[in-house]
Amino acid sequence: MGLTGPRQGWNRVHAWAPMVATALAIRLAVIPFLYRDWLDPFVLEHWAFGRVARSLVAGSGFANVFADTGPTAVVPPVYVYLLAGIFHLFGTYTPTSIVASLALNSLFSALTCIPTFLLARICFNSRAARWAGWGWAFYPYGVYYGADWAWSTCLVTLLLTILFLWALTLEQSRQLWDWLGFGILGGVAALTEPVVLSVVPLLGLWAGWRRMRNRRTWVAPVLAAAIGATALIAPWVVRNYEIFHRLIPIRSGFGLELYIGNTSDSLHWVDRSHHPNHSNAELAEYARLGEPAFMAFKQQQAARYINGHRLQYLSRVLRRALYMWTGFWSLDRAYLAEEPMDLPNIFLSTAMTSLAFVGLCRLWHTDRPLAMRFLVVFVFFPLAYYLSHPETYYLRPIDPLIVVLASSIPARYFEKRSPQPQPSDATPHLTSAS
Repeated sequence: MGLTGPRQGWNRVHAWAPMVATALAIRLAVIPFLYRDWLDPFVLEHWAFGRVARSLVAGSGFANVFADTGPTAVVPPVYVYLLAGIFHLFGTYTPTSIVASLALNSLFSALTCIPTFLLARICFNSRAARWAGWGWAFYPYGVYYGADWAWSTCLVTLLLTILFLWALTLEQSRQLWDWLGFGILGGVAALTEPVVLSVVPLLGLWAGWRRMRNRRTWVAPVLAAAIGATALIAPWVVRNYEIFHRLIPIRSGFGLELYIGNTSDSLHWVDRSHHPNHSNAELAEYARLGEPAFMAFKQQQAARYINGHRLQYLSRVLRRALYMWTGFWSLDRAYLAEEPMDLPNIFLSTAMTSLAFVGLCRLWHTDRPLAMRFLVVFVFFPLAYYLSHPETYYLRPIDPLIVVLASSIPARYFEKRSPQPQPSDATPHLTSAS
């Protein structure tokens, strides 16, 4: 990504600043209608990030994720510490702290307009960038999860989109600092939500491979990125080892997630009745065994069930993949009674997935290496959820990439209807088709 002059850079600010302001205004306007739901005692008692943040503020350390049972690694640290800071300033579980938490998430979601806009400009042109930036400002998932989801989703969405955009510059970068910064931000993202480790290293390695192929230095840059990421993640890994006496890279909950997603319950994509938040028996078992042993035991139980129901498991993996990309799980009346928003979700998810696929095909014909980067994310990011269980918010961190690809469709349509020479729109691609 080449350097731009002051005037061009300022014009870009003028392009995306109204998008960010509008996106933030919309999300903040929605919060007053939704924040009271978070003040329900039941919700607060089962808010994993909130419980650990409350424990930090109370002086009990990073602990007590399900109950007052001691140290935990079920949730990663970055968003917990942000919440703890809000609780310290505005009080724990107060209306003001809840509104502040949702406002912060709304800001993260609104700021995502910037890398979304810039990425669409690189992939297509300025017209598509405007569609992508404004599309994200009004995107229903972006609005909802910004204004009503006190979770790490909006932050990791922003970070992953920035990292995807940053990775595009690494192939031509002459500065090791660019690679080191990429690794450091990747480490922050991993400590926010470790699922990003399924794609961010691959994006870095892809850039390194392209450099090697073009006979540019690549070993030192890749090592710089690895060192940056390791420097951020290592202290948390050491903390987990010192407390739990076993290697827990970032979070410990995969065994439980695999277990609750693979039971005899076929109505839903997940059986929450086996979660310690919803089962006194499971909570007692968690307290008795301790967190590491409990998670290992849940993974053993899940493995036994999967081995005994292999065809069912394969069927569920395929259903989960379909659900992640289309929102469709079942049309059973009992299921829809519990999930009344599934029908509009099916429409939105399927429509955006279809538009993104068309946009990806278009990009594939113009810049295959760039399209491959999108494929890497789309293939590997949701893979763990296919194997364990999905939730509606699990795919949201890659929504900006979906919006970027989808933006090329209306941009091209209106370009054909009112063709105008736009020499300044042609943004050179960062790669060329091989």
